[in-house]
Amino acid sequence: MRRTAPLILTLTMLLCACSPAARLSEQMVRSQMFRCPDATYLDFLEGKLKWNYTPGLELRSYLDVHKAYGSEDIFSYAEAWYDAIVQEDGSILTYKVDRYSTDHICPAKTLFYLYDRTGKEKYRKAMDLVKSQIDGHPRTSDGAFWHKKDYPWQIWLDGVYMAEPFYVEYVSRYFPEEDKAAAYDDIVNEFVRAREHCYDPATGLMRHAWDETHSQPWADPENGRSAHCWGRALGWYCMALLDVLDFLPEGYEGRGTLIDILKDICAVLPQYTDVPGGAWYQVLDQPGREGNYIESTCTAMFCYTYLKGIRMGYLDGSLLPYAKGIYEYMLSKFIVRDDEGRISITQCCSVGGLGGKQNRMGDFAYYLSEPIRDNDPKGVGPFIWASLEYEKL
Repeated sequence: MRRTAPLILTLTMLLCACSPAARLSEQMVRSQMFRCPDATYLDFLEGKLKWNYTPGLELRSYLDVHKAYGSEDIFSYAEAWYDAIVQEDGSILTYKVDRYSTDHICPAKTLFYLYDRTGKEKYRKAMDLVKSQIDGHPRTSDGAFWHKKDYPWQIWLDGVYMAEPFYVEYVSRYFPEEDKAAAYDDIVNEFVRAREHCYDPATGLMRHAWDETHSQPWADPENGRSAHCWGRALGWYCMALLDVLDFLPEGYEGRGTLIDILKDICAVLPQYTDVPGGAWYQVLDQPGREGNYIESTCTAMFCYTYLKGIRMGYLDGSLLPYAKGIYEYMLSKFIVRDDEGRISITQCCSVGGLGGKQNRMGDFAYYLSEPIRDNDPKGVGPFIWASLEYEKL
């Protein structure tokens, strides 16, 4: 794709979001739909139909654009992927419950909307199948999900986002009233334990992950925490807070617990941008360190966090000018337009993890070694959500 200069939009232009031509959320969807002839090409899968959080995440953001603006072709594009991968009996191609990967819970949260919209019973059956994974998923001694069966006794901030938004919506819809409180407690416990074990008192941030056994090569032998706060990991955690709060009932005590955590994180984050009100770094707790770079996926996640948190009343309304400034800065740093007018989000870290076959050590050099690419789903989806929040202004 041939690029022009970075797309820099003024506040006046942004406030014209009521015009379809100015809605960057929809522009991003349509740009991606052009680049990917169908959804099996998202996340650079080149036509492979695979149940994974990345296409699920991106398609969920598309459906939120559909809900906001009523674009039926966007709905059809997203639903076609789910219709192909979810079978009539509710089974899901390439998905196996006994792998116990929280990553594979994430794409199921879109099934609720598809079931409501289409009435296809296979989507309801698929929800039950994924819920059976939650029922048997291995846990730490204090009740938090292992990130994966392949990563035993480990809490990753990524995994909180992957599992809890589906879990809470399933509970809110389908659990008997007398069973909901205990399930909500279980969900809040996931956030509390992740906060407790990953919290870094030196920075006020949260490290990427924690190993209960303190035995992983990347884990501090004294406390089990990984070495750094990875920007996207904390971004996942923040978005999970917002998604779950949508379903926790008013008056439920755990709701206040999660709002307090959100406020604490958002009070600290401004210390770690490249400029005041700017973007956040790949290695979040090392701002300005040589080799570190401002990274778009975490910036979009945090931008969305502030904008939605303010709109929902979780964060103080006085933060709105700050949040709007982040969005505008994000456009100037990461959004480019090609000669045909299609937009892209740049400077996306492609992946980040710990341990496994690659023996990823979680040190500063590791996080800088992962490839950087354009239009990664982990950037596209959060950018769309941040744009939708801005457009609501």
